[in-house]
Amino acid sequence: MRLFVTGGAGFIGSNFIRHLLSTYPDYNVVNFDKLTYAGNLDNLRDIDDHPNYQFIRGDICDRDALDALEGADAVINFAAESHVDRSIESAADFIETNVLGTQTLLDASRAARVPRFVQISTDEVMGSCTEDSYFIEASPMQPNSPYAASKAAAEHLVRAAHVTFGLDVVTTRASNNYGPYQFPEKLIPLMITNALDDKQLPVYGDGKNVRDWLYVGDCCKAIDAVLHRGSAGQVYNIGSRAEKTNLEIVHTLLDLLDKPHSLIKFVTDRPGHDRRYATDPTKIEDELGWHPEESFSSGIEKTVKWYRENAEWVARTRSGAYLEYYERTYGGR
Repeated sequence: MRLFVTGGAGFIGSNFIRHLLSTYPDYNVVNFDKLTYAGNLDNLRDIDDHPNYQFIRGDICDRDALDALEGADAVINFAAESHVDRSIESAADFIETNVLGTQTLLDASRAARVPRFVQISTDEVMGSCTEDSYFIEASPMQPNSPYAASKAAAEHLVRAAHVTFGLDVVTTRASNNYGPYQFPEKLIPLMITNALDDKQLPVYGDGKNVRDWLYVGDCCKAIDAVLHRGSAGQVYNIGSRAEKTNLEIVHTLLDLLDKPHSLIKFVTDRPGHDRRYATDPTKIEDELGWHPEESFSSGIEKTVKWYRENAEWVARTRSGAYLEYYERTYGGR
């Protein structure tokens, strides 16, 4: 099987590629990535020489470049601008990549008669839920940030491609992922790396915003299940029922790192900050038999250990030096 993975140099995408190559030794995986600030080939340094892996630098907004997906058995679209704060500062890149890019990729997939298209979305498209409710697949989309709105728009385009043109599509909506290789601007890696350097840990508002936390390895296995066994036209929520407030997360990390809670600094909340996400994964559990294997306790311990042991990766990522690795390894291709 030949899989065309867009955005495969990012956090979840790189973990997914590594999962595919270790799980399916006869699969061929093409990683198609633009290499923006969060697209880091350093994430895949260990598989550079894998015989079943190929990297192509390209933009999903570039229709001609997408001729590279010819012959693919499936397209898995991770390519996205994904940081909420950046979308609030400027939404233009989010609209271009997440909306126009997704439509361009859908058009190319239809033209190439790709048998399956997997759209990687987010629980954020459904907005904020109340204390006693949970997101299900049929929950209305009520995005509250430019990022979430762009991902909701992409989902509508994916659904339209299925209904109008008969393209075999499936969509995943995962809760907040964490684990190795996450860009250090996100909550958990930012708090870990700041704490290791004895820097202040900025916490938005009162720190009581709630998220369902999902270990990235479990998310990859869920996407695998949807790719191979999901029903065409369906959406699947992926969550681990591990709700934590941001403040609980920060306290846990400081305790694991043996750092004082006095490092916490409360800062002005960001605009439109959703109070609670809570994802109901019953559908994927019942239909596809997927269940998370990591508890939050085991997953966060693994994550802290990884960041402790990979300080050089953090330094290269923060400085942008991983682009030098790309130039050296791929000669600017």
